[in-house]
Formats: sequence, structure tokens, C-alpha cells
Amino acid sequence: MKLVVLGLSLSSSWGNGHATTFRALLSAFAARGHEVLFLERDVPWYAEHRDMPSPDFCRLEYYDSVSALDRWREEIARADAVMVGSYVPDGVAVGRYVQQHARGITSFYDIDTPVTLAKLARDDHEYLSPDLIPGYDLYFSFTGGPTLDRLEREFGSPGARALYCSVDTERYRPLDVPARWDLSYLGTYSPDRQPTLERLLLEPARQRPDRRFIVAGPQYPADIDWPANVERIEHLPPADHPEFYAASRFTLNVTRADMIEAGWSPSVRLFEAGACGTPIISDRWEGLDELFEPGREIILADNSADVLSALERDAGALGQAARDRVLAGHSAACRAAQLESDLREAVLSGEVPERPTERMLVR
Repeated sequence: MKLVVLGLSLSSSWGNGHATTFRALLSAFAARGHEVLFLERDVPWYAEHRDMPSPDFCRLEYYDSVSALDRWREEIARADAVMVGSYVPDGVAVGRYVQQHARGITSFYDIDTPVTLAKLARDDHEYLSPDLIPGYDLYFSFTGGPTLDRLEREFGSPGARALYCSVDTERYRPLDVPARWDLSYLGTYSPDRQPTLERLLLEPARQRPDRRFIVAGPQYPADIDWPANVERIEHLPPADHPEFYAASRFTLNVTRADMIEAGWSPSVRLFEAGACGTPIISDRWEGLDELFEPGREIILADNSADVLSALERDAGALGQAARDRVLAGHSAACRAAQLESDLREAVLSGEVPERPTERMLVR
């Protein structure tokens, strides 16, 4: 199968979770014998922080404008499937271009589904507009549960499918390194996540100055009051993630507000940490118990007391249970097999809807 992907970034993981998601999924997809072309908008903030400029599992090319996609028009047209990702610059125009020229299956991969739907409710069409959704044969969503029905019922998607993030279990695995931190957190700053980070990491750090904590990730404001026992790392490349988790007795998962409201929206950090055998403490949201068993494979916390209590538990048993669950159902190999199955099913069904006309696409 020839798959063309137009995504936010594959080359740089700086300030976004899309790159690690695409790397894990597409590497496993290519390992199943498929050919992948990834088209990335060439922007300076990623160009300055490229940690995978030459992937060995696909062809990576850069374009500087929507019109520049004409260079790959024939490849887009001949591909068995074309996928457009969320937050792609000029994503509406890119989507119209793909729907105009692709003759195979077209799909939208929404790595930010709750954020996307909140944007559409505000008539914010930064990278997707409602009229494009029926023109994508498949809508792959980072969010499952009732949101899938909503995408089909309210927005006219011909086929909404959950395609959760995943982890490359060859790269993310347990390492024999000394524990440096009692609790870690890895994530870019987000205003709606910060209150939870304060409650579940900074406050426990203030209460237990004898414990060691760390927060890794960019874009945190300079006025945050970091306790003395909280170490900071501005940016941690994906290559360093496994060692980071291995050096953490526990790690924290914090979910964005839109994703908590929607439920069924796991972060890739859950699966990365689990694959490394690091026990996870998480905030609560609907659907999490379908991915990990609370109390055995993950610990749910509402306040600092819950976190401090969790830090007293047997990390080894919790971490091993989380790893077993990831290997069984959340690896990149599992997701790639699902992607292949969904694409083939769409091809074989013969129910691909008629493409929008060019007149509709240029409005």
C-alpha cells in the first residue's frame, strides 16, 4: 500500500506530540511492507529543532506553501490512501487540495479531536472546516467513545474510527538505570493543565522536601514558583524519553481540559511510560479504565494526598502491570495493524463517497 501523509511534523518533536505519534505509527506501518511519503510544512520553529531529519522508515519531504504541493500531485493522486493531520498549517486549503486530487482513500487524522471540536463550535477553522469532514472517507480520531458517533451524526463523517496514540516498544522499554526522581512529569506547558500539575506535583513537592521531582518540557512561564526539589528540563528529545522514565520511580499524566470533558483521549505519555515499566499516576477521565485497570495498572489521583500515598506503593509491580497492558494492546504494531485494516476495509467496501467537485473545493 502507498500512503501519503501530510502532517504537522515528523522531523521535530519540539513543542508538539504529533512527531512521536507519527514516528511510532508510520514506522510500524512501514514494517508491515507499506510505502510511506510524509509531507511536512517547512517552518522555522521546527527547522531549528529537528531531531529526526532523515527517518529510515519513510520518505520525508518539505513544502513551503499549499501551491508547492503540486510537486507531489501525481503521488497524491496515485496513492492508495492519503492522510491529512490536525494542526497542519493552512490545513483547510491542504484538505481541499487532497480531496480534489486524491483518487484513493482520503482520511483525516485528528490528534487533537476535543480541541478540534471546540474550535469548530467557535467557528474557528484553523486547520479543519465542517464542509471538509464529509469529504474525508475516514476520520481517524485520538478520541474514542461517544465522540465517534458525534462525528458521524453531527458532522457527516462517512466513517469515524478511534486511532489512539501508541508507542514503539523497541525504543521504549525498561532500562537498568538508577532512580533519580520520585515523580516526574513530561509535557509542554498548557494553561489548562497547569492547575492539575500544581495540585498533583508541585504541592506534593512542597509537602515533601525530602522527595525528588522533575518537570520536563518547553514554554513554561518564567513566573512559575518551582519548589527547590523540583528539577526542570526545558526540552527532552524523544531519544532520551526511555531513560527519563527509567530514572523515575513514578511518572505523572496530566490531561487537557477539552480531553477530560470528551473522555476516551489517552496521551501518548501513558503508553510510553507504561512501555518503560514506569508506574503512572494520572488525573481522572471517562474511558481511562478501558485502557488501564485502576489500582493495578495505573493509579488515579485527585489531590496531593493521593499522590503522596501512591509514592509509598510498590513501584515494580505497578510498572510491570502497566507494561504488560501496553504490549498487549497499545503498541505501535497494534495501531499499524488497525490502520491497515481500516484502510483496506474502506477500499473493499466500495462505499467511498463521491469526491466534492472542484467548484465546491475552492469556495
